[in-house]
Amino acid sequence: MSTVITKRRAAAALVTAALLLPLAACGSDDDKSDKGAEKDGGAPQRADLTVLAAASLTDVFKTAGAAYEKAHPGTKVTFSFEGSQELAAKVRQGAPADALVTADTKTMDGLRSDTGTPTVIAKNRLVIATGKGNPQHIERLKDLAKGDLKVVLAAPEVPVGRYSEQILAAQKVSVKPVSQEPNVRAVLSKVELGEADAGLVYKTDVQAADGKAEGVDIPDGQNAIAEYPAATLKTSKHSDAAAAFVKWLNSAAAQKILRDAGFQKP
Repeated sequence: MSTVITKRRAAAALVTAALLLPLAACGSDDDKSDKGAEKDGGAPQRADLTVLAAASLTDVFKTAGAAYEKAHPGTKVTFSFEGSQELAAKVRQGAPADALVTADTKTMDGLRSDTGTPTVIAKNRLVIATGKGNPQHIERLKDLAKGDLKVVLAAPEVPVGRYSEQILAAQKVSVKPVSQEPNVRAVLSKVELGEADAGLVYKTDVQAADGKAEGVDIPDGQNAIAEYPAATLKTSKHSDAAAAFVKWLNSAAAQKILRDAGFQKP
């Protein structure tokens, strides 16, 4: 009797092993597929990413986000656009987000304990924004010192405001702004609405104005170059997806979108 029982148990074990073998093979294929996706920089499916981004990236990142979602089905990217100093405050306060892109390295460097290793994705430069048709005939930085000219600047704690102070000081141009704004888009808006005659903004902001404002170029020797670093946030609940998005920002597809918007190579 014991011999019969032993044979039955052995047969049952063989059947069980045969049933489990295809399942194991399927699991192996899934693992390979996941690893392949990670190797290619693909974001996991069904990831909802929140990206904190500098205000000057508003238009180009909307385009980039749509392109990323199309290339990564199941991943949704939501942006929060503000001045870099406001974004930094959010990070320090623990706001739920997955990645950060600032308009300067100084702000990003101040968040080292909160981010992964940053990578510069683009550069930008300043121009003088004027009303359509440049009615005040502004041609150079020194023109901004005219007493009857209404000039608006970003606040000094804002990256573009800090860059503005640097280039004006270097050229010994004294400007008394009628207002100091919390981000570069607020500066541009004042000029577009005719509430200011001129303001210092990024070249890409004037390009995005779609004819509502004009830009007066500032010579390279008198200008400042802004760098845009991107990094994941350590508090992200989607760290792999966040890392994939940050990596994608330096891909050929993303860089073309940035170039088309007027940003320079990193």
